[in-house]
Amino acid sequence: MNIFAKKNDTEKEIAKFLKNVLGFRPNSLDIYLMAFTHSSLASKNAVGNALNNERLEYLGDAVLNAVVADYLFKKFPLMLEGALSEMRSKIVCRDNLNKFSRKMGIPEIVRIEPHCHPGSLGGDAFEALIGALYLDKGYNKTKDIVINRILLTFMNIDSILHEDHNYKSKLINWAQKKNYKIRFENRAINNPKEKKLFISQCFLNNECIAEAEDYRIKKADQLAAEKACEKLHIIS
Repeated sequence: MNIFAKKNDTEKEIAKFLKNVLGFRPNSLDIYLMAFTHSSLASKNAVGNALNNERLEYLGDAVLNAVVADYLFKKFPLMLEGALSEMRSKIVCRDNLNKFSRKMGIPEIVRIEPHCHPGSLGGDAFEALIGALYLDKGYNKTKDIVINRILLTFMNIDSILHEDHNYKSKLINWAQKKNYKIRFENRAINNPKEKKLFISQCFLNNECIAEAEDYRIKKADQLAAEKACEKLHIIS
């Protein structure tokens, strides 16, 4: 499959997203096109480099951590190192990145194989977007956009700092108090084109109430537990 099929339409969609959501015009759209291309669309360029967002995700993770660390360091001048590290970890954890990406509409832009739906799709693309932004605009502009157009627009930092992201434990504790039975069942899907994908199903008194998938069993369980918590109104 040619991942650059309908390239013009895709570039227009990305350019609109960058201007409307993040407030800037890119110098080059190709790097953002790659940021929104999942590895399931296996393709390589003429010299054999993969045309997907995995390398940009790696870069964006480092840049995002640096920006958030800088922001928290200046916002809380009296806070000790350990507390700052914990706050940063909460803000950039995968659960929150997935939530931010959904609020921004990122999953709708990502190009991916139709039957591939990893739970971290949005968060991965979010980090890849930060990596692309860094390469396109440099650190200072990236920092400004991340803080003012993302952190202060899509994040409630005070709420995040008090969140508990262990949804599985939260769900099990809730069930124990009500004398309900909770269990998780997992199965793997083997795809020769990519990594093994795990599906987790959450059962309440032998009734499946939620399921999710990810490349890690523990993460799939947490995603299924989060959906179950939302369905049961255990979390807001």
